[in-house]
Amino acid sequence: MTSDFPAGNYRFIPAVFQYSGGVAANPDYEIERVRFDKWVPLAEGFAQIAKYIQAAGRPLTSFCACELRSPAAFTDEGFRNFNLHYVKTLAEWGVYDGNTNPVARSNVCPEIDPPAEPSFYAFSFTRLSQGATPSFVIAGSGESQEGNASYAERTVRYRDVSPEGIAEKVRYVAGVMERRMDEFGFGWKDATDVQTYTIHDFHHVFADALVRRGAARSGLTWHFARPPVIDLEYEMDCRRVMREVVI
Repeated sequence: MTSDFPAGNYRFIPAVFQYSGGVAANPDYEIERVRFDKWVPLAEGFAQIAKYIQAAGRPLTSFCACELRSPAAFTDEGFRNFNLHYVKTLAEWGVYDGNTNPVARSNVCPEIDPPAEPSFYAFSFTRLSQGATPSFVIAGSGESQEGNASYAERTVRYRDVSPEGIAEKVRYVAGVMERRMDEFGFGWKDATDVQTYTIHDFHHVFADALVRRGAARSGLTWHFARPPVIDLEYEMDCRRVMREVVI
């Protein structure tokens, strides 16, 4: 089920304290995605994002999604500590209330030439719509199943990077994307962009697990990067956004 975040003019899929499962703009609003031409370190990125959103005449609570790049994959504990730091600014903006975080997020680790510190790649916010078409952003998900167990206990085909292991991971993650889109009443036919993050070859499963189910309707953007937690191997996110800019 989705929840409403009236201060941001969007709905979201409740998940964990560090991010939601996805967001969709309310009627009369749309999501704008802004990508930085060069990665911007976290603190500076938040400052630039605040300036951009306010210049657009929108409150900071309209911040609804972001895409991060980190130097390397975290341990379970390291990932939690990073997230506790990350949500401090969201709390200051009135987005995070200490329990519920409506902001969707992807956070991955480039395998080659990574940033020296966690940085912003892109962000999204809501604004008054110039058209009737809906928009959404689905948060990134790797092959870890939801729950309170450790990543090792809930990861699909844990530490298995064989062709069969990768294939099962891809199918699982594509299914997560479908379930999250369905929460808002959408599917692959609605997505305008799909991104995947892995350093492993998944060509052997690309046609059957992704193309045939419609996930590559608009192509597929492959980032040669790892998911943010050690021993996760495959991640995806997707969106329907009509307004995208690079700054």
